[in-house]
Amino acid sequence: MAFSTTVSQRKHIKRKAPRGFLKRVFKRQKPHLRLETSGDLLVHLNCLLFVRRLAEESRMNAFESKCGVIKKEHVQAAAKVILKKSRG
Repeated sequence: MAFSTTVSQRKHIKRKAPRGFLKRVFKRQKPHLRLETSGDLLVHLNCLLFVRRLAEESRMNAFESKCGVIKKEHVQAAAKVILKKSRG
């Protein structure tokens, strides 16, 4: 029997937040900032929720313009809408 020449595209999904990386970034950007123990996890969660909302809004923008591919313009328009809603 011959082995298959195709390579699996499946990647391992990390189940944990990159806490060390997040803490290092916070220390570099804002050394005077003091976060409580789970503060970095809340920031990571907020980032994930923002990216998910950005993807959904971008997909809707692409669908409205009858485009099958999400383009840079769709993402930028979605980011403007999301950031306006979060501020006001």
